[in-house]
Amino acid sequence: MMSEYHNYFITSLDLHIVDLEEFQNVGTNISGFQLVDETAPEFEDALFRLSTGLEPSTEREKSYSKAADWNPFIGINITGSMSKAFADVKASLKNRTLVVTTLMNPPYVSLKEDNTLEGNNPYQGYCVDLIEEISKELGFKYKFREVSDHTYGKKNQWGEWNGMIQELIEGKADLAVGDLTVTYERESAVDFTMPFMNLGISILFKKPTRKIPKLFSFLSPLSLEVWVYMVTAFLGVSLFLFIVARFSPYEWTNPHPCDPNPDTLENQFTLLNTLWFTVGSLLMQGCEVNPRAMSTRVVSGIWWFFTLIMVSSYTANLAAFLTAQRLSSPIESTEDLAKQTSIQYGCLQSGSTQEFFKESDIPTFKRMWNFMESARPSVFVESNFKAVERVKKGNYAFLMESTSIEYIVERNCDLMQIGGLLDSKGYGIATPPGSPYRTLLSSTILKLQESGTLQMLKQRWWKNKGKNCTLEVTSQSVSASELGLDNVGGVFLLLFIGLCVACVIVILEFIWKLRRVPLEEREPLCMELSNELKFAIMCKGNTKPIRNEPVLPSNNLSLIQFSSIGNIDSKDTVS
Repeated sequence: MMSEYHNYFITSLDLHIVDLEEFQNVGTNISGFQLVDETAPEFEDALFRLSTGLEPSTEREKSYSKAADWNPFIGINITGSMSKAFADVKASLKNRTLVVTTLMNPPYVSLKEDNTLEGNNPYQGYCVDLIEEISKELGFKYKFREVSDHTYGKKNQWGEWNGMIQELIEGKADLAVGDLTVTYERESAVDFTMPFMNLGISILFKKPTRKIPKLFSFLSPLSLEVWVYMVTAFLGVSLFLFIVARFSPYEWTNPHPCDPNPDTLENQFTLLNTLWFTVGSLLMQGCEVNPRAMSTRVVSGIWWFFTLIMVSSYTANLAAFLTAQRLSSPIESTEDLAKQTSIQYGCLQSGSTQEFFKESDIPTFKRMWNFMESARPSVFVESNFKAVERVKKGNYAFLMESTSIEYIVERNCDLMQIGGLLDSKGYGIATPPGSPYRTLLSSTILKLQESGTLQMLKQRWWKNKGKNCTLEVTSQSVSASELGLDNVGGVFLLLFIGLCVACVIVILEFIWKLRRVPLEEREPLCMELSNELKFAIMCKGNTKPIRNEPVLPSNNLSLIQFSSIGNIDSKDTVS
């Protein structure tokens, strides 16, 4: 009980003659009363007569310091100096060993790989370096010790505390350091220094996985309904143009321009040619068939305008669909998290975040607390490490301090922070109630903050020296403009199918043409196919002999008349 956290009033009037030298450096505040006024002349006379005998005692009175005067008329008069008291506390810290209780949670405090060492050597982290910097300024020694129940500190329904707060109250530790949040309830039980780190509650969530593009993703720029209307418009315009071209007299032309009096007229807009014309216009390629009549030109112009708009819209939207790989997250803010029930969310058990939601009067946060409290299985976790593992599995969001999220996201590229900060708070060093070291520690923290030491420590322990998630995201965004086979594979598939169909058609055309050749003048079908394939592959020329085809029988005989410059005998006739 002889420590700086205890104060004593001694009622004996002879306290000033008691040897208290052995209690001088323990930090205990011992106060007493003295009825004799040492400034009175009578006291000086008596002191002079007894100076020789009381000289050793006078040397021992050097350990006392005057704190106040009292008289029955004006009461007590405090004569102590704050600066002197501050200097006395700083002097009392010299060469003292303070017990520091903490909780293992990287990067604040963690064990080194070689944890067989004794003392403070096994521990590392931001808070370990922070205490080291403070100890250099104040000149004290320290010893880290992990809290027995592995909790920060929470008061139960009977008013009893656990965790690091309990060890401070019971005098088992002089300081408590770590990611310990300064709260009103904790401040009523222990004392806190000024915050050495400011933060707020945010959401840790798993990044949405990139969806693999579908085989026919090139169809995505237009909806199914639009594609159906496109096909319908293509068939409808083709049929309408065919009818208009056959109805208009200006689309019927002479098949032989050299013959001024032809027997028949020809219309270039057959059903197949019309379909080929509309397809060529739709694919922005055109064809050899062109309209001649005004009516067919109007139909063609309207169709060209329609295809111009549709193809331009498709091309512009195709680039966005194929190059932009969107990462759409199911939740974007706290409101989104509170409105849904499919994704579970929780926080650390027996922590300040849990207390924040429990005591909050904001409707959104109250609704979130009711959801977390009633969730089964429990959404509360025992440590941040278990929380990260649960978030990685998916369908779970973890509410925690933003500084811890920064550290976790820096080392886990598949995780991300969602939304802003729900509140504003800070981490501070906790001391037992009434500790004389709090003001001194706060001044030192302010000095380290102004010198940039705290920021340097955060960069040292938060920056990941290995894998850099920021660079990885940048490289992915750069390569997003390149189209892979997953994006355009469907086009290649259609091209392959079209080539196969063309092969089938060309074989059918060859067979249909071969049927017109008499059997005695041609070889079997397989042999003819083989010979024709060899001729096509060998590329021996662009010409080949014409095969004779049978003349179709006709019942009508036509006379062929010849004109001649000379006379012709009347008996000579040509049939």
